[in-house]
Amino acid sequence: MIITTTHTVEGKTITSYRGIVFGEVIAGANFFKDFKAGLTNFFGGRSGAYEQELMDARSSALREMEQRALELGANAVVGMLVNYEVLGSNGSNMLMVTTCGTAVRVD
Repeated sequence: MIITTTHTVEGKTITSYRGIVFGEVIAGANFFKDFKAGLTNFFGGRSGAYEQELMDARSSALREMEQRALELGANAVVGMLVNYEVLGSNGSNMLMVTTCGTAVRVD
């Protein structure tokens, strides 16, 4: 499956539009990741635990969007966007990653 942020696929022709597709993931961080990230925040540097959580959530959202496109008979998604949001407060933060795009058939 071709997934692109552009609205066309170079060298291909969009033959039909199948609909807008989404992928949504809400991921919670556990105590140990929060503790480790707090140390990183205090001492400086990158938080590998949160970076991995972010990468995993993004990959899951992309897979979910791709599966929904396949269910519509699409072989590509164009105009794909990724959005990130933090939900919650008072230390109970959760990460929401959403992807969306237009499912299409290309030849």
